[in-house]
Amino acid sequence: MEMSEQPRSRRQTRAAILGHLLQSGGMFRPPLAKAVRLSEASLSRILFDLKAEGLIEEVRRPVPYVGGPSALVSLDGSVAVAAFELTAQRLSVGVGGLSGELHFVERLPLPKRPTVASVGRGFRDALELLQDWTRRRRIRLSQIGVSVPGLGRLSELGNPIIPCDTGLVRGMISETFADVPVEITNSVVAHTTFHRSRTEDYPFAGAHLFVFVGQGVAGTWVDGPVEADALQPVELGHMVFGDGGPRCRCGHHGCVEAYTSLPALADLIGVPEAELQDGAGWVNAIPIPSRVRQELRRRLFRLGLAIGNTLNVKPCPGVAVSGWPSLLAEEDRKAVVDGIDTSLLGGRKHAQVSVAFVPPSTGNDPNAALAFAAWCLACRGGMPAASVEAA
Repeated sequence: MEMSEQPRSRRQTRAAILGHLLQSGGMFRPPLAKAVRLSEASLSRILFDLKAEGLIEEVRRPVPYVGGPSALVSLDGSVAVAAFELTAQRLSVGVGGLSGELHFVERLPLPKRPTVASVGRGFRDALELLQDWTRRRRIRLSQIGVSVPGLGRLSELGNPIIPCDTGLVRGMISETFADVPVEITNSVVAHTTFHRSRTEDYPFAGAHLFVFVGQGVAGTWVDGPVEADALQPVELGHMVFGDGGPRCRCGHHGCVEAYTSLPALADLIGVPEAELQDGAGWVNAIPIPSRVRQELRRRLFRLGLAIGNTLNVKPCPGVAVSGWPSLLAEEDRKAVVDGIDTSLLGGRKHAQVSVAFVPPSTGNDPNAALAFAAWCLACRGGMPAASVEAA
């Protein structure tokens, strides 16, 4: 007997199980049954199906307490997903397991000024590499995920960060891998899924706002359940703070992104943007004069204002900030928290909003896109795409 408040479809129940395994890395049956609100008998029936389909495995582990369970349920290591991740410098393609193992990766450099045509050629080359690798190893892919920076409402009119014809890309992938489901998403959604399922001690389990500060500035509304609409991108980076501000790639002046994106940071501290792209080394390696640091804090304060205003529109109890601000010392990061406090109705303490900084996930592409692909597979309950609607 299922113990949920709302009746769930078979797909939703399977998605809840796979989603918990994705985020936890593995669970014993009793806590898993409790987490997905099922009786142990109902859970056993579904686990039997998932095991028969090769999606999960149970491994004997030392019992956590006398008389306790000994079989740890986890995602099956043989399931393979693929991903393409587009960044400012390159296009990465890779194959991985559901738990984050990386089996294959190739990174193809992009020209300094990419065009729709050159990005299209990059996808074609990456697709050939992927097809060749999977064929030689006779690996059958279960899902393909694609991460594109700035993908959103205006993307039909041309991608605002990196020129990319997503319709063309989808067509190429579907032609080469006809029976494999393909999902294309905004980079911020891919980085959100990466942190939720791959970051140890990720600070939030329930609903929260994930903010990613990189090539652009964007957020994701995260709702609890593993559902396709549980992650919604939000363009908080294009909140305008003054018409006299720097020009943003969106065409406006004074957007928070024009003050706090990686290109804006590189310009402020006077280094090539490439030096800030991979790893955290630049924080200690590049000396920042006090005048520049003051301006940096002013910009971080603006980022906080934008986050606080976003929470005024849709309140939620937590904010996770990832990207270059999370590399800074606490006294610099405090400017973000102060900004949130200043613009959030009633202030941060009254609104009971907790703010956490999580490490940047840039530079290890295509891991974020692979995490997104695994999440897509979990969302459809591991069922073939055609049967999901009927479930």
